[in-house]
Amino acid sequence: MNVQILKKDDVPEYAVLPYSEYQSLLEAVEMADDVAAYRGAKRALAVGDDELLPFEVARRLGEESPLRVWREHRGLTQAALAERAGVSQAAIAGIERGKREPSVSLLRKLADILHVDMDDLVAPIPDLS
Repeated sequence: MNVQILKKDDVPEYAVLPYSEYQSLLEAVEMADDVAAYRGAKRALAVGDDELLPFEVARRLGEESPLRVWREHRGLTQAALAERAGVSQAAIAGIERGKREPSVSLLRKLADILHVDMDDLVAPIPDLS
């Protein structure tokens, strides 16, 4: 590496290097960041802190009730989810159809049962711009 050190009062203050070497250093840092992110993702998968979703589930999450998609992905019926959450099957059906807004506490229960974040159960607000 061809580096020129500039000093001020005999103390190194700047390192000047050719632009191509600067770019190589940036690429190396980006690669190290990518490797760290990859290892973190693998670790999260291994310990169960994250999961891989089948394409079909990911596609449905953008088109349907997130509660329905996650419930079905977890293999639960409306009745089973309702029983575990302490509500009626009709309440779950109403939420899935968009006819009923769950309370924050119910949303938290449903998220815990389905092993997702609360945000994962809320349909995205459409962009009207």
